[in-house]
Amino acid sequence: MQNNKIQTLKGFRDFLPEEALKRQWLKNKLVEIFEVWGYDPMETPTLEPLEIFKGQVGEDEKLFFQFEDQGGRKVALRYDQTIPTCRAIGQYSNELVMPFRRYQMQSAFRSEKPQKGRYREFLQCDADIFGVSSPLADAEVIALSLDIYKRLGFKKAVILINDRKLLKNLPYDAIVSIDKLKKIGKDGVISEMITKGIDKDKAIEYFDFVTLLKPNERVNFILNYLKDYGFDENWYRFEPTLARSFSYSSGPIWEIEIPDSSGGSVLGGERYDNIVKSISNIDVPGTGFGLGFDRTLEALEEFNLIPNLKTNSKVLVTVFSESLLNESIKALKILRKNNINTELYPDPNTKLDKQLKYADKKGIPYVIIIGRDEVDNNIVTLKNLQTNEQKKVTISKVCELLQG
Repeated sequence: MQNNKIQTLKGFRDFLPEEALKRQWLKNKLVEIFEVWGYDPMETPTLEPLEIFKGQVGEDEKLFFQFEDQGGRKVALRYDQTIPTCRAIGQYSNELVMPFRRYQMQSAFRSEKPQKGRYREFLQCDADIFGVSSPLADAEVIALSLDIYKRLGFKKAVILINDRKLLKNLPYDAIVSIDKLKKIGKDGVISEMITKGIDKDKAIEYFDFVTLLKPNERVNFILNYLKDYGFDENWYRFEPTLARSFSYSSGPIWEIEIPDSSGGSVLGGERYDNIVKSISNIDVPGTGFGLGFDRTLEALEEFNLIPNLKTNSKVLVTVFSESLLNESIKALKILRKNNINTELYPDPNTKLDKQLKYADKKGIPYVIIIGRDEVDNNIVTLKNLQTNEQKKVTISKVCELLQG
């Protein structure tokens, strides 16, 4: 293979350990938050029948990765997690306890132009409630949306809330254009509506209509819920120009932005009461959100909210000499038995100095040295590579120190 071919496809990425550790840290934090709120995990296949996506997401259908498989079936890579989950809700409706709360973290695939925070394969994180029409379900998932960013350490996140029912008298093409207001401005929105065949006066009328909207009863219920839950009132507001272009939105819609962040919105959600029925003819309402994992990670890095993560290894057990390898293995086993992440240097013929440089370069904070003197005295030398401090202690004392 030529060198210029040894690279990922455009819009797809590799994650080397340091980056993968950051992603793992965020995944673990999200799982912890989802489960604190009472949501259970769920997974669906990467490949789905194309027909379940058709007619569900509006103009974004052009972004489907679709093809015929070897059996001649028309299939698509998972475009999002909402529609496959709605398919599963219909398929397993007799097995699921309603109301059904689920979270899901898997890759989604969209054939779009790659840009900052937007890729062709990306990790999507969803949380939803199925089987409930009450605005309390909308209020809960919106509160969960906001709580995520509060628990991740952001000093401020703002959730913008609207209701697609307030836009019911607008044609879908106008809604799609209005959803781009922040990107292209008022003149751009009106121009785009005109290019779609909407009369100029009508386009202006639609835009003005949206800007004058007031919260309806359901939006007011959500705003009051957030207030009663204890969120700072600067963290949420009604936003009449928020439209969200998914054609399946059927009630409250919301997005989260991080003030002073260079990225766009980091999370978006909506009520969607008709997807399960359109796929399986079983009437199960739903409401929930998709969190932009990459944009959230980028915002966390921008605000220095991710701990310094270079490796999961906490200690390297060096090999002083080939004749003392067995002593290093004994120490290794004891450390791992005490659940301390431990590496053994894998070449007994490598000089000790090079082993220490390896640990330092990789970011392993501690090393253990076991020479003949240590063996004779039933101790080890524990060295802190961050401070260069070292002490001679028993292996049980090492376990005590590193577990603390």
